[in-house]
Amino acid sequence: MRLLRPAGGDRDDGTETESDDALVRAVAGGDAEALGALYDRHAGWLHARLARRCADAETVREVLQDTFVTVWRSAASHRGGQVGGWLWVIASRRLVDALRAGARADRASSAAPEAVAPSAEDRVLAGLEYGDVGTALAGISPELREVLRATVVDGLSTREAAALLGIPEGTVKTRAMRARRELRAALERLAPDGEALGGTA
Repeated sequence: MRLLRPAGGDRDDGTETESDDALVRAVAGGDAEALGALYDRHAGWLHARLARRCADAETVREVLQDTFVTVWRSAASHRGGQVGGWLWVIASRRLVDALRAGARADRASSAAPEAVAPSAEDRVLAGLEYGDVGTALAGISPELREVLRATVVDGLSTREAAALLGIPEGTVKTRAMRARRELRAALERLAPDGEALGGTA
């Protein structure tokens, strides 16, 4: 499979006749030309969006390549819906993986960091998708929610989250504090005895 191509425009010259869904089905059947057509159609905007979230051009290039390798391997898992959205989910996950791998390498090459035990709130936040926590999370604004997902669920540092979300590090810190306050208040409304936060005040 030959995939590496320059990330050009979003589309060719307007002459393509196959829909995105048809191309994905063809890729699932092992059609490398269909993968190339899908790449030509979507690589441009994916590259631009990834570059807004990561300043390292080499990382962006590798993530873009990994995205379409994943598409080649898992096209059969696509269950309909907007192909562009499906591609972005794959690309964003690959970017998170790349950022986390880079962070691990940085930590390994530096002095061992001081161990910090997770707070009761952090342990609760690790279950963001479930139960009362999920209900409370749905009640806070999307911009705060995405910061919590990046810093708690994905375990990214402030710098990594800033790169992923395309916002300054200071904004990540501010939104994280606001998000925790709002989430704590929402959880206390759901469980006034404090049990949702492990009995903390």
